Formats: sequence, structure tokens, C-alpha cells
Amino acid sequence: MSDAGRVIAGSARGTRLFAPGEGTRPMGDRVKQTLFAILEPHLSEANVLDLFAGSGAGGIEALSRGAGRAVFVERDPTAARVIGENLARARVAERGLVHQSDAIAFLRDRAAAAGPFDLVLVDPPYADTPLMNATLARLGDASTSPALLAPEATVVAKHFWRTPPPDSVGLLASVRSRRFGETALTFYRRVEEAI
Repeated sequence: MSDAGRVIAGSARGTRLFAPGEGTRPMGDRVKQTLFAILEPHLSEANVLDLFAGSGAGGIEALSRGAGRAVFVERDPTAARVIGENLARARVAERGLVHQSDAIAFLRDRAAAAGPFDLVLVDPPYADTPLMNATLARLGDASTSPALLAPEATVVAKHFWRTPPPDSVGLLASVRSRRFGETALTFYRRVEEAI
């Protein structure tokens, strides 16, 4: 099993997480530090959705830093199992729920029952730009967005820097972007909340 890094801060600080295999792109420490420095003021008791969760490192970091609950969506059965193990390793399993599911199907069929979410992490395979765009479109869809996203929700898209997602998608508008080598993060807010 591969290494997915460690939890940077909070109750599970220093806990080593595992990745399900070589194909997983764990969030690097520098990316994680910047991401959560930006998100930290909004994490207390937040409801988090970690799509394309891989090892679960993003959602587990949020739980460690005070998020109230995290839902992890991962299609691969081995990865879904590893997320469960990582939740137990970080001692946050009682606040995490793992769904072995396709992300778009989850958003269409089950997310509204678990939402609305205060934070959504979107990290599909870098090569699958259409999947990133379809996921953001589903999250920004005016007919479903209020059930999926809290009024001041943040959606964070992790992507290859050369293939940025659109500046706006439905009710979502990009409010900032950060680059770390080949990885970039684009932050979205609902249009009525965008600054």
C-alpha cells in the first residue's frame, strides 16, 4: 500500500494515511497546508463532501481540524476500503461516512439527503477534464444547488494547472486560484456569495 502523507494539524495531527495504490495522487503537504489555511476559519462543525476521495486525506484533514461531518465518495472498492481504514487510523471514523459510488451518480441520487454541504472537495483524475466540468455543473445547477450547497459553501477543484476548470458554472463562480507546480486549486462560491 502507498503512502498518502500525514494529517497536518488538529486532533489527528501526524497520523500517517495510506493510499490505495500507485494510481492515487495524494494531496501534497504544501497543497494541503495552503488549502486548509484558507478554509480553516470556516471548518468548525462544517459538513464536508470529498468527491473522488482516493485516500480520503482531504476530508480527514477537515475532520481533524474541526469539521463536524464528512462524506467520502469513491468509485473504486479498494480505495473506499482504505478510506474507512484511514478514518479509523485518524480516530475520526464516527464523523465520516464512505460511499462507494460514482461521483455524478451520488450527486444526482443521494447527495441532497446528506447535504447541504459547507465544503466540497473535487479531485477527479487530471486527464478527465469532462468529468471535472460535469461535476462542477452538477454542483452549480440552479435546480439542485440549494439542496447540495449551503449558502456560503466553498467548492474547491484540484486540477492540472494547464487545464483549469471554467471561471463560472451555473451558480458557481471562481473566486481565487492557487498553483503548486503541476497542481492547482480553484475555489468557487455560489454566485450570490461570490466576491
